[in-house]
Amino acid sequence: MHTTRTRLRRGALTACSAALALLTAGCSKASETTQTGGCRADGAWSARQKAAWLRSAVSFRTPEGAAAPDVRMSVVVGAPRSADARRLCLPLEVQVEFWTLTTTTTTTSTRTDSSSVRRNRLTADGGRSRTVGFPGDLPTGREGVCVGVLAAVYAGEPLTGRELPRVTPGPSADADASVRFVTDRVGAYRLFPPPDPARCAPGRSVVSPSSTGEPGWDPFHP
Repeated sequence: MHTTRTRLRRGALTACSAALALLTAGCSKASETTQTGGCRADGAWSARQKAAWLRSAVSFRTPEGAAAPDVRMSVVVGAPRSADARRLCLPLEVQVEFWTLTTTTTTTSTRTDSSSVRRNRLTADGGRSRTVGFPGDLPTGREGVCVGVLAAVYAGEPLTGRELPRVTPGPSADADASVRFVTDRVGAYRLFPPPDPARCAPGRSVVSPSSTGEPGWDPFHP
């Protein structure tokens, strides 16, 4: 009787051990699959983490192979340039926004005003590239000589009044130092200064059009 019970217990333990081994192997395989072929969990990401992902996924470029007259500056949101390039489990809501920065100078002061021109909403998960071309209706000629363009990419809802870019008055050789965002949501931005900053120097209260007759600001300027 005692021998029979012992055998039953040993058999049960053996069965449990085998089941546990199978379960462990299954979980290990599932974990490996998740790491190599699954999506990247981002449901609990903070604004800073989303911005970091965008920073590695955004590029400013012109389409390759385009004819010179058709070259157009674009903002591309694609696969992240990072060690973990898996697509996101939950696509991010992304805003691509453009501002004009107009510099007004007099003999006593210089002022730069920003104005939102266009904002494009899209979703991005790194699985495919999304391209947004620069607006084609940016100021040109006489009105555009002292106008620069700022492009920014950020996650979530449109920027609030407190999150709008702070712009240093007047053109600057250091573009990065001319613009400052007071929010963690902005992943990438690029400032394109006026094509002829010298015309915006203090003391030039009247702006003359380009002597060649060509637009003062090229909206497709790389």
